[in-house]
Amino acid sequence: MSAADAIVFDGARLKLGAEQIYDSLDFTVRKGEFVCLLGPSGCGKSTALRIAGDLVPPDTGRVEVLGKAPKDAWQDIAFVFQSPRLVAWRNALSNVLLGAELRFGRAEGRKRAAKARDLLALVGLADSANKYPLMLSGGERQRVAIARALAVDPSIIMMDEPFSALDPNTRRRLRAEIVRIWQETGKTILVVTHDIDEALTLADRIVLLSKKPTRVLEIFDVKAARPRALKDDPALVAMHDRLNELFRSLEPDAPHGGMT
Repeated sequence: MSAADAIVFDGARLKLGAEQIYDSLDFTVRKGEFVCLLGPSGCGKSTALRIAGDLVPPDTGRVEVLGKAPKDAWQDIAFVFQSPRLVAWRNALSNVLLGAELRFGRAEGRKRAAKARDLLALVGLADSANKYPLMLSGGERQRVAIARALAVDPSIIMMDEPFSALDPNTRRRLRAEIVRIWQETGKTILVVTHDIDEALTLADRIVLLSKKPTRVLEIFDVKAARPRALKDDPALVAMHDRLNELFRSLEPDAPHGGMT
């Protein structure tokens, strides 16, 4: 593992029951990099996050997080899920603090109240600290979840289809927000998605996974400057067409994906 690597999958194999999930899965995520795991439904994209987070052990192969086994690196990681998973009886500020309280203890977590307010401001919710989840829109609740992940000061943030449950306009706004937050914080971010446009909008690199038994089909370096206008950049258009072609070979019945 290079000192520049944050996450390494080296020949990882995994079988659940009778089904072979991974067949020698190999990819790396560099420190400070924004990487998207892209692939067809059911190929094990989310399982890769669980392995890196020490929730599922691989059968064979090597998986390292910041040069350590996943079981020794859990404090370096925070998760953002498709559902914000906020506590209904806690306001936005208290929900941001919850992760720190659970990880470091209630007393230490509460010492981070000023930082939590700063993080709410970072995600555009400075005036919403006292609002409860039912008072927030879906996009705002997901912003709180992102602030909660940042509150434990992780080196790596793993996101499992964090915008897929949102309407298209909110999704576009939050994509731009997470890029801005990533640029401001310098965190390493690994995002699972099945959305080609999302991957092209967000990633430094896209790791395209095959059907099961899953392996890396191709890795795409996305060098376009941000913010990205997908339809106006010939290189992004060509990459989009190539990804669409590969997806049709993986999922013949999948609809053709248009650029947004």
